[in-house]
Amino acid sequence: MPDVSEQLGSVDHIVVLVLENRSFDHMLGWLYTDHGNVSPLGQPFDGLTGGESNPDGTGGKAGVFPINGARPADYFMPGADPGEGYQATNGQLFGTATPGAPAPTATNDGFVSDYAATLPLRTRPRWSVYPGTTAQDIMGCFTPEALPVLSGLARGFAVADRWFASVPTETMPNRAFICSGTSQGHLDDGTHTFTVPSIFGLLSDHAIGWAVYGYDRQPLTRGNFPDIQSAAASHFGLFADFRTAAAGGDLPSFSFLEPSWSATGNSQHPNYDVALGEQLLHDVYYALRGGPGWPKTLLVITYDEHGGCYDHVPPPAGAAPPDDSVGEFGFDFTRFGVRVPTVLVSPLIAAGTVLHAPAGTTPFDHTSILKSVEQRWNLPSLTARDAAAPGLGPVITLTTAREDDPLTGVAVPTSTGANPAQTEDSHLSQVYADLVARGCIPG
Repeated sequence: MPDVSEQLGSVDHIVVLVLENRSFDHMLGWLYTDHGNVSPLGQPFDGLTGGESNPDGTGGKAGVFPINGARPADYFMPGADPGEGYQATNGQLFGTATPGAPAPTATNDGFVSDYAATLPLRTRPRWSVYPGTTAQDIMGCFTPEALPVLSGLARGFAVADRWFASVPTETMPNRAFICSGTSQGHLDDGTHTFTVPSIFGLLSDHAIGWAVYGYDRQPLTRGNFPDIQSAAASHFGLFADFRTAAAGGDLPSFSFLEPSWSATGNSQHPNYDVALGEQLLHDVYYALRGGPGWPKTLLVITYDEHGGCYDHVPPPAGAAPPDDSVGEFGFDFTRFGVRVPTVLVSPLIAAGTVLHAPAGTTPFDHTSILKSVEQRWNLPSLTARDAAAPGLGPVITLTTAREDDPLTGVAVPTSTGANPAQTEDSHLSQVYADLVARGCIPG
């Protein structure tokens, strides 16, 4: 196998797209079930068997079931926004909001009970529920046929089957870890500005190019850290600008992409239209593939957190606390969040690759993105968390770029149901508006 550092050196462009609030099983759990959870390369895959279940609250069991995209409701599953904060996540994993420290090994048996408690709270005008939604819908998991773009990329390139959110909570703390290696102790979305260096400032300090692209308006990430707030406007753009840069061979070394944050957008946040996210993945992939930089590009597709959706793998302990920040709720940052879908795309990756860290070593989490950027361009770590994280070098195993296209013949799905959230002001749109009002993002 080629040297890891040598293979990362063959990548000139790292592109990261972070979508919203879906767990691994929910999006990719059935990926290789029909092959005995073994990839075409003979690599084991930690997916669903079909026997996974949760207590249903009546003495019975609610089992996992496939979402195949045929029903009008399917692309709006699980039908409502599940619980996603620190306490809700604890309930899903341990059956209690306060598991203690150190926490016991998670059973992942609380997803149905937490959703049953959450559904009555999802009432208009703040929230919406797809008609007919029940607590057992949280056990639904998309089939590869329902998500042909995400699944096609996962099969055609690589899937990381043990990639965990950095913290067991919601969006903004995890996005802070993705960009800076710490949330400074914060565990909720109420805090969305941080006072630490980010990967963007680190790249600027070393004269390495970077850009952040919002989908249809200035990126939310622009308002999160002081070193990105003060950066030149040339570092920011919209998705159309990303396409132009990719087509012209003008992408910088590191590109960070955001979806559309609206309730009718393509972020895939529950209970928005998942099919629109499939279109976004298709468009990002072909923008890169059609440009001259494609042979030396690595695209990382991940989700900031699980959003309350079911996953059967207990998150591991042994996470490195990033710094000396005092955690909210007494959390010590020594355990990871719930497993999330992560797909790695590059013509330098063999089709059918399954990436996970060796048993007994630090697993992949969001700070593996930081570690990979740092390894590729010889940069120092931002925190103790990214210093301890494994990088993505092992996924790059080819020395000659592939020319085949795993998405040949794949049709992007479209939903047939009505979006129940179409009149809502999404939570992250509200966060965005607050950042604009405070002058953190240009209005």
